[in-house]
Amino acid sequence: MGLKIAVSGKGGVGKTTIAGLLARSWALDGKRVLAVDADPANHLGAVLGIPIERQPKPISEMSELVEERTGVSPGSSFGKLFRLNPKVDDIPDKYSALNEDGVRLLVLGTIRHASTGCFCPENALLRTLIDHIVLLRDDYLVVDMEAGLEHLGRGSSKGLDFLLLIVDPGQRSLETAKRIKELASELGIKNIAAILNRATGTESDEVARSRLKEAGIRTIGTIPFDKLLAESDHRGIAPSELSGSSPAIKAIEAIARKLQNESVSMPS
Repeated sequence: MGLKIAVSGKGGVGKTTIAGLLARSWALDGKRVLAVDADPANHLGAVLGIPIERQPKPISEMSELVEERTGVSPGSSFGKLFRLNPKVDDIPDKYSALNEDGVRLLVLGTIRHASTGCFCPENALLRTLIDHIVLLRDDYLVVDMEAGLEHLGRGSSKGLDFLLLIVDPGQRSLETAKRIKELASELGIKNIAAILNRATGTESDEVARSRLKEAGIRTIGTIPFDKLLAESDHRGIAPSELSGSSPAIKAIEAIARKLQNESVSMPS
């Protein structure tokens, strides 16, 4: 089975950029990589350099697909029975897009919270799909999560090799990482690690690492602040266009190798 990771963290810390570059690093190493966008912001396609007209539509917004697979159309499920385990095995390949580096992108869309109504067919489809992707496919998998872990059930959570928490030296970022770690532990995720992004080489980096350690979160890698990477984001340029000139990208590639090496020594 391939390496399975989920990436989470506070908005604005570089989570999606890191997720995309990890996926790209493994694809360039010859691995079959599936990148899953589970963040409602849906920016992973841009990071992977896929033109907006080629980016796949979120699965949760495909009304005809939801109805075909669950037996009930979205918005009309109240009082109706629908399939809780719909067919999903063909979805990752059929409804995804491939970038130039060989990364396959699948966009999930939003999981509806309980406060928005009863358990709906869209949720049934997404939860079955993510369980299938994590537990049954042999891709190298990178899931770009939002700060919550709504898409993950207990089965898929335990199938992950790593949950990576992206943090910067800011206090709000560290507090968010702590909350996500608590949620992840409740779901049974064992391998939780942090990546310190936008490190400046100053005392604030050490303070951040110390606070992560106090929260029981190890730091698996550090990415330096990189003006080139920040500018690419502001200009809407895919980070891959900076390869070879970006110290941040080199650091992410080193983290990708470290994760791969650690996964080899994990008990099966």
